[in-house]
Amino acid sequence: MDIEFKKIGLEDRELIESYLNRKTYRSCELIFPNIYLWSRKYPTDFAVVEDTLVFRGTMDDGEPSITFPAGEPEQIHKAMDVMMNWFLKQQKEFHMHLVQEQEFELLEQWYPGKFQIEYDRDSADYVYETEKLTTLAGKKLHGKRNHINKFKENYPDWVYEPITGENVEECFQMALKWREEAECDQDEEKRAEMCVTLNALRLLEELHLKGGLLRTEQEGEIIAFTIGEPLNPDTFVVHIEKAFAEIQGAYPMINQQFVAHEAQDYQYVNREEDTGAEGLRKAKLSYRPVFLVEKGMVTYCE
Repeated sequence: MDIEFKKIGLEDRELIESYLNRKTYRSCELIFPNIYLWSRKYPTDFAVVEDTLVFRGTMDDGEPSITFPAGEPEQIHKAMDVMMNWFLKQQKEFHMHLVQEQEFELLEQWYPGKFQIEYDRDSADYVYETEKLTTLAGKKLHGKRNHINKFKENYPDWVYEPITGENVEECFQMALKWREEAECDQDEEKRAEMCVTLNALRLLEELHLKGGLLRTEQEGEIIAFTIGEPLNPDTFVVHIEKAFAEIQGAYPMINQQFVAHEAQDYQYVNREEDTGAEGLRKAKLSYRPVFLVEKGMVTYCE
């Protein structure tokens, strides 16, 4: 069977989402805006195989790797047979990335002992209870409440607004200022992340993303903004969050306000991974996640 992989375009959104919407897992990566926005940094294409959707990426060594097919279980099993044969014909080692525990259980059921998985802690998503991120109740989140109270004390004229066509350009300009202050141009990963941020703002409506911002009414300047979207029926995901570091409490405030305004219809909030950054890991753990979404690399057993 010939497999025709295609570069991801905005016009493919409806097709791709028709398959991804059948997945009930909470991984932040396999959602159209994230895939599309990061495909420049991490080249990714897709193919429909046995009525399932398969993404193909490239590992650090240049070798191909695919995602677990998205579709109905019976069709996924068929697609797995096809993809295993595809790797064989390409004379490439089998690699499958971003595989979650439930997916690996299916592989074990279909191909007992044939595959192994290695989970990557740095790529695990942090998932929180929406209610706790909103109220910040309890002794363990006392510090977060203090930061927010300090912010309100220092900026009594603060205002929260949803990002719309009328204020998105202000967010764009704030992001450019943030990029300069964070010296993103001197770091490849930061530069790539900022490119994604600016494109997310530019394509906010086309990608069906939701955004929120904070501004101080007296100055009228935007001091923080964030962008996210529904991930599945019970989980909302936050993709991007930017605030000026010198403004105490700006990050906890935009975090709490965005969840309060946009995520109340969802039980959980996924705030994505920490990429192994020590400071980011400490910050994400400080909000007390209810669980982590682990993802791993699947290979053939030797």
